[in-house]
Amino acid sequence: MKFFADTADTADIRDLAATGLLDGVTTNPSLIAKSGRNFLEVVKEIAGIVSGPVSAEVVALDHEGMMREAEIVRKLADNIAVKVPLTIDGLKTCKALTDDGTMVNVTLCFSANQALLAAKAGATFISPFVGRHDDIGFDGMALISDIRLIYDNYGFDTEILVASVRHPVHVLEAARIGADVMTAPPAVIRQLVKHPLTDKGIEGFLADWAKTGQTIG
Repeated sequence: MKFFADTADTADIRDLAATGLLDGVTTNPSLIAKSGRNFLEVVKEIAGIVSGPVSAEVVALDHEGMMREAEIVRKLADNIAVKVPLTIDGLKTCKALTDDGTMVNVTLCFSANQALLAAKAGATFISPFVGRHDDIGFDGMALISDIRLIYDNYGFDTEILVASVRHPVHVLEAARIGADVMTAPPAVIRQLVKHPLTDKGIEGFLADWAKTGQTIG
């Protein structure tokens, strides 16, 4: 499973990239706004930190507008994935861009039917939002299972990018289902390493080591 960081904080991205865990980055207008920085500037910087895909979202709602914005965004770096919403115009834009060799992340997916349409339009990634799905009383991970089954049934190459990840259990369930990618805030990625028995084990080892009076080096 690929790990993407869902953030526009370049300090967090650099820190996670140093672990070797980071395969890419996803951003959106809300994350860019939170960064307080210029959109094109921050996306270009992120694309220079990671070698994997960096999703940058267009904000136009019509096909022509999306294409104009996509033309600007995809010139920032070779690893840019243009992010478009799951609408008819978004699918038109997806088809046009992928036909031209550009990676496309189709976002705001909340049904398996929507994911099927995105795959038929040639999407590189489909981003189903599991957390937001859970928020309104549906099972977000059941959605991932349905998409995995449909994509496997028909041999689609579109990668399932599990988004709106809220906690480590989402990551675990996505991995068990066989999602291709998960994107999560840096805090959630760091939570994955935590376990009370690991902390307890370190504490015990250090206590025993201190009794020896030794140092390394």
